[in-house]
Amino acid sequence: MIAKFITIAAYSLLIITIGIIGHKKTKSFNDFLLGGGKIGPWMTAFSYGTAYFSAVLFIGFAGKLGWGFGLSSLWIAVGNSFIGVLGVWLLLGNNIKKMALEYKVHTMPEFLEARYDSSFLKLYTSIAIFIFFIPYTAAVFMGLSYLFETNFHISYTYALLFMGCLTGIYLVLGGYKSMAMLDVVFGIIMIVGVFILLHSTINKAGGMDNIILSLKTINPKLVSPVGPPGIWALLSLICLTSIAPFAMPQLIHKFYSIKDTRSVKIGMVVSTIFAIIVTGTAYFTGALTRIFIHPETHPEAFINGSPIFDMLMPELLATVIPVALSVIILLMILSASKSTLAALVLISSATITKDIYKGFINKEAKDKILIRLMRIGSVFFIILSMIIAFLKPAVIVTILAISWGAIASVFLGPFIWGMFNRKVNKIGAIASSVISLAICVFLFFLWGPRKVPQACSIGMLSSLLLVPVFSLLKRKNV
Repeated sequence: MIAKFITIAAYSLLIITIGIIGHKKTKSFNDFLLGGGKIGPWMTAFSYGTAYFSAVLFIGFAGKLGWGFGLSSLWIAVGNSFIGVLGVWLLLGNNIKKMALEYKVHTMPEFLEARYDSSFLKLYTSIAIFIFFIPYTAAVFMGLSYLFETNFHISYTYALLFMGCLTGIYLVLGGYKSMAMLDVVFGIIMIVGVFILLHSTINKAGGMDNIILSLKTINPKLVSPVGPPGIWALLSLICLTSIAPFAMPQLIHKFYSIKDTRSVKIGMVVSTIFAIIVTGTAYFTGALTRIFIHPETHPEAFINGSPIFDMLMPELLATVIPVALSVIILLMILSASKSTLAALVLISSATITKDIYKGFINKEAKDKILIRLMRIGSVFFIILSMIIAFLKPAVIVTILAISWGAIASVFLGPFIWGMFNRKVNKIGAIASSVISLAICVFLFFLWGPRKVPQACSIGMLSSLLLVPVFSLLKRKNV
């Protein structure tokens, strides 16, 4: 236990040190938000991957979906890697950088305003980011706090306070420059951690043959191409987690900051390999919770025989990972989440500062004022998210899914069509964004938490379909 505390202390010191280095290199608002727009391929690749995959993947998604779908949850890893990472880099990377320079914008709401000549769209999407990123960030805080509670026997509240303070320190100090440097460190730790997790789990389970046999004994569908919940549930999850990145502000932001076209090519390869390793391991080990976690041996992970999904992976990690290596796994989860938290907080703070304050309140605001407001906004957003996390609403997966799906419903259609088609117009973009969000939220309340992926997927697809439809109606009226 002492070794764990020493390691976490050293890890925290490293984060604070890099935060200070980033602070010294931050001379302008552009530096704070985009790292000066000159971030290299490796930093961007790791920054994208670590922002995409957080503690929610390991603690929430891997446990719940692995338990439900078995090995077929690996299809989600395939979708995440080749659609959510490779597809985004290949189709959008260069175009986003080009459009950012053409329109002289730093954020997605700014791009939508410039592309569609709509201040309403900028304000509406900024408010959507602020509203839905709060529960998203809270979900990440919850995942980390559960892990600390299990591994260190530290109360949930103290773990939550520690996470919030550490995130705030390095982000407030150095902004995106600190984030980019730390994300490389975080990414390397994650790769080392997942290899340890994969080896330890397979070894503890007695090899692949025994894993297949054990899962088949529990339920033959756990080793079939499509798990027990069925094909539509699986496709909805692939759609939700793999298509949404095409319009998630915290991921698209990485391309505003990347240096050049060559960096996009290199970063695409690095980021895809990273995604395959991380997601493949997460969902594979998540499926093995069926083998290791039972009400008789782990009663704290069940209520009346039903699993508490947020507790499955923490219990699995405590069961299969050797004590000597457990601190590395802890650092892996911590690293995955710190980058995601920082990315969410940075975008939310930018929304308040750049999109709303400079966009509508004080258009002549100077860099010093904007940087100061970014730092204040970051602290405010962290505190608000921690308050929600303290209340422990629902389960992590549900919170993340509805937030993820709602943001994608708002941005997907207007952003993608705006990037690739000059004919779509303001009416199509606004109608698509507003109606699709309404559809997503309405279906969530109608169908309940069990069908969140389906509700979100329909909202996202509506966002893509409605832009050209309403644009065409407007042109006909003219």
